[in-house]
Amino acid sequence: MAGSVSTEWTISGTGISVRNRTVLAAMTNKQSEEDGTLSDAEINWLHGRAEGGFGIITTAASHVHPSGKSWEGEMGVWGDHQIPRLKELASGIRERGALSLVQIFHGGLRAPRTLTGEQPVSASSNYEKGVEEECRGLSDSEIHELAASFGEAAERCEKAGFDGIEVHGAHGYLICQFLGTRTNRREDRWGGDLRGRSLFLREVLREIRSRTSESFLVCVRISPEHDVGVTMSESLELSTMMVDWDVDMIHISCWDAFTGAQGEPDDSRTITRRFREELGEEVPLISTGSVWDGSDAQFVIDEGADLVGVARVAIAHSHWASEIEGDGFAPERPPFTPEHLINQGLSPTFVDYMRRWKGFVTDGRISQK
Repeated sequence: MAGSVSTEWTISGTGISVRNRTVLAAMTNKQSEEDGTLSDAEINWLHGRAEGGFGIITTAASHVHPSGKSWEGEMGVWGDHQIPRLKELASGIRERGALSLVQIFHGGLRAPRTLTGEQPVSASSNYEKGVEEECRGLSDSEIHELAASFGEAAERCEKAGFDGIEVHGAHGYLICQFLGTRTNRREDRWGGDLRGRSLFLREVLREIRSRTSESFLVCVRISPEHDVGVTMSESLELSTMMVDWDVDMIHISCWDAFTGAQGEPDDSRTITRRFREELGEEVPLISTGSVWDGSDAQFVIDEGADLVGVARVAIAHSHWASEIEGDGFAPERPPFTPEHLINQGLSPTFVDYMRRWKGFVTDGRISQK
């Protein structure tokens, strides 16, 4: 679907309009409180991007169950005590003209005992590089309970006034672990072929739909490829399956929206183009990955995306979405001074986290070591 990135757009099948086709993608920033409630810093950061003109604002990944926490300062949507500040965030985003999504997830094997007090869990027992200990495989009843936690979290988000949720099925977290052939070696109905490995995601979506209204938006973010055993061909197949699962939008996390699939070097088509050709016009598509300026964003739209997600450029340029098609707009590239980032609405905690990203902050990490 071609068109300008700055034009108003209606999410097909919903009647819900977005003021433009830009999406603030979910980003880790460690600004929330110990009990998962939103801090002033996190609310201000997201309100600032809504004020800056983004069409859709997505929160940082938010764990749906205490056992799913993956890092310090992580936002939570597992308890009613979190609702008041969620309401404050949602109402402020709406007042500033944007739609709002809460990204909901469970860390699975990447939710360490030091944060949760429990042994990590996953589709199967796994001991991955960088984790503290081997995780254990979930029982059938535990899988159902965690799927219900996703539904309960979505219900809280709707009660708080958000327009919808984004189910985080990407980047190697629990849902992605179920989808991957390497991390899901189950021999029951939750494993095996793609239909079995995607059953957990399908159950999560069923729980969400059973607990929220018809107008509540449901988006799913996936990694087209991931080293847990997710391949491009199966991700394309999964996307067509999701068309029948009452999903309003699919978000593909490309990392680089200008290249093809790494696992299929003989196919030069971009990942966005391949998903659009596979899906036709049946479901709206968000594509994210290395977009920096207006020409980048327009390229992704021309390749078949309906909406364009950005992360790093939005950290450094709060009004990127408003300025994207302005004459001569060329957003400065990293590294950025800490003072610049503070002026763009980041808290000292967020700036300190960004120092871990190679070459992003002038006094941050400069090498891969």
